Amino acid sequence: MKKFLFTFLAAGLGTGYAPFASGSVGSIPPWLIAYFLINNNQVAFVILTVITIVASVWIAGEGEKYFGHDSKKIVIDEWAGMFITLLFIPYSLTNYLIAFVVFRALDVIKIFPARQAEKLPGGWGVTMDDVVAGIQSNIVTFIIIYLKAKF
Repeated sequence: MKKFLFTFLAAGLGTGYAPFASGSVGSIPPWLIAYFLINNNQVAFVILTVITIVASVWIAGEGEKYFGHDSKKIVIDEWAGMFITLLFIPYSLTNYLIAFVVFRALDVIKIFPARQAEKLPGGWGVTMDDVVAGIQSNIVTFIIIYLKAKF
């Protein structure tokens, strides 16, 4: 039961088992939760984001015991990164789609210090590179939204 629970959660409710682009597939459920369930409730969004980050460190660390170090099947960290990316972004389908694309790009590229954060031990390394990518993506998304409105 413990193995099933941690592998199911670490795999982002099973999305980490996608045969390709598991990080992108694993980023879809938190995007859907943010867009359809959280909407514009920023208090709930902040609480959910903090809980997800803390849970991701723990769950990813446990997931590594079954999947191996930073396995592509572990996508709970994408949830943390995606929630951070969307935090305080003006609520609209266009803005949320921009945020999704930016997060996926920056998570793959791993701009400093994301790659360095990935080297932390256990669940910390699995999660913190996505936290960094989420922060970077949030900033870039705000810049894109600003420039889109300006021009």
